[in-house]
Amino acid sequence: MNDLPVRWLTADDPPDAFPDIDRALPEPEGLLAAGGDLSRDRLLFAYRHGIFPWYEDGQPILWWSPDPRCVLFPEKLHIARRLRRWLRQAPYEVSFNEAFDQVVEGCAGSRLGQQGTWITRDMSAAYSALNRDGWAHSVEVWNGTALVGGLYGLAIGRAFFGESMFSRQDNASKTAMLAVCRQLIDNDFLLFDCQVVSPHLLTLGAESMPRSQFRELLLRACPTLLPFTAWPARRIRSAELSGDSPGGPDPP
Repeated sequence: MNDLPVRWLTADDPPDAFPDIDRALPEPEGLLAAGGDLSRDRLLFAYRHGIFPWYEDGQPILWWSPDPRCVLFPEKLHIARRLRRWLRQAPYEVSFNEAFDQVVEGCAGSRLGQQGTWITRDMSAAYSALNRDGWAHSVEVWNGTALVGGLYGLAIGRAFFGESMFSRQDNASKTAMLAVCRQLIDNDFLLFDCQVVSPHLLTLGAESMPRSQFRELLLRACPTLLPFTAWPARRIRSAELSGDSPGGPDPP
């Protein structure tokens, strides 16, 4: 695979060996580099600089920096009034970092907003290690003892880099998004990186922006490599999330 028209990385290359993101290919959109490894230092450097891995079994590790970029500003999350009314009666509870590996497994089996089985065994292991080190985090939605939805991603400085989400019951992924955005707002985060535009994310208030603008936003959000660990220790009942949404009035 080293005939790809992109930079080929080896595991011996330093974490910052990526090309400048402006050199990403226009087709396939955003492909920047291939190879390397999923070490902690390489992954953390990549995310801080607008790069993420996305590949399937049988492929080399592929690194991407699409243009435009899909971003959700937490205060602009759209949650319809009917969902807020539903949450008042819903049996859900939300936790943080209680079942990281289960959430990744749930995302790997979900087709919501994703294509292919891109959460490989190596990817799962790498993000599980990042979770143990305090960089990767999960949001779990429970109905009793059943895990019915959730999402996971990385928190660096004041940026949350969303990786994937899943839902097994009505509105579970939206509940997870609402819960995490409330925490991001309370802790002065600037952005929730959604990576690639999808119709589902756009309905939640995400927007696309030029890669150059996203780069500037990252410089403000995570100028240094700092983890975020101030997640709630207790579970949050869905009724507690049923107040006005972060962005103000939403469509009925």
